[in-house]
Amino acid sequence: MTERRMALVASPTEAAQDAAAELRSLYEWHPVERAELVVALGGDGFMLRTLHAMLDRHRILPVFGMNLGTVGFLMNDWRPDLLELRLQHAKSITVLPLRMDTETVGGQRLSIPAINEVSLLRETRETAKIEVMVDGRVVLPELVCDGVLVASPAGSTAYNLSAQGPILPLESSLLALTPISPFRPRRWRGAILPNKTAISFRVLDAVKRPVSAVADQREVRDVAHISIGIDRTTPLTLMFDPEHALDDRITMEQFAV
Repeated sequence: MTERRMALVASPTEAAQDAAAELRSLYEWHPVERAELVVALGGDGFMLRTLHAMLDRHRILPVFGMNLGTVGFLMNDWRPDLLELRLQHAKSITVLPLRMDTETVGGQRLSIPAINEVSLLRETRETAKIEVMVDGRVVLPELVCDGVLVASPAGSTAYNLSAQGPILPLESSLLALTPISPFRPRRWRGAILPNKTAISFRVLDAVKRPVSAVADQREVRDVAHISIGIDRTTPLTLMFDPEHALDDRITMEQFAV
């Protein structure tokens, strides 16, 4: 198999930079602009930043991550040896990002991608009041809460899980709609929806009870309307060692204590 041109990116942490220096001495590397795949060194947060950087540049390449961070849920084990052989035998998983379209109280409109989740969060001590719509139909006229989020399968084990949301298999065509500290309706704990669903929110009393919208790490404050859906135009590819059973790790997260 012909070896593909590799680009190397690394988190600014000492461990990741030391690992990058070791890899640079062992393999040939190319700028991202001329590469065919990316090797990313760091943790899950750095993987997200790497994927967002590609979305921003409109140059989408497969990414093989190696864990030099803490959890490394989306990363392979760090091993500097036999990297080219590992890449030849790696399996690929496609991840479809979310797209958040927002309009602020002041009328500003923004469109931002999210790989893990889009979160709506209250900005003050006042609880948020949010109208929830699914495919243009109002399903919750008033959700009183600290916030609400929409998570992709890739993000279902992150903030969504901390908010008591469901874990979604990575290759499932599903989205998680999860409230954050809901007050009313008291018994509503969220929903699992097909990923073709269009989800939208309207912030009620947005001036008195301001809400921010966060697409992964990117925040838009004082939002009034938010629409969220899957962006099928920019599929992302993550590469994993054959023995890296990501689906099994996701399944076992449901039994973690």
